Amino acid sequence: VQLVESGGGSVQPGGSLRLSCAASGLTFRNYDMSWVRQVPGKGLEWVSTISSVRFIYYADSVKGRFTISRDNAKNTVYLQMNSLKSEDTALYYCATSGVRAVTGGYRGQGTQVTVSS
Repeated sequence: VQLVESGGGSVQPGGSLRLSCAASGLTFRNYDMSWVRQVPGKGLEWVSTISSVRFIYYADSVKGRFTISRDNAKNTVYLQMNSLKSEDTALYYCATSGVRAVTGGYRGQGTQVTVSS
């Protein structure tokens, strides 16, 4: 199984980024897909999950600003991030862990998001 994240970068507060995660080696449509993030020196934080049947869940800290979606034809999950704040700065991973979970399942190598003026 391979999960490859892309789309990270540096952006000013209030800006937007779209993260992508391409999956291979698994039957993608059968998996709940999540985004989790980690700030250096801190633990993993669950961000969002889209289930195999497209139920969607968000952490309170990102609700109304982030949008998760998936394209089963492309084996890809996305995270559209708007109105970014400095506290969103983290290494973002996609994972097959479930709602509000930060461990278990498969996880990619991550893509860095830095929000700074």
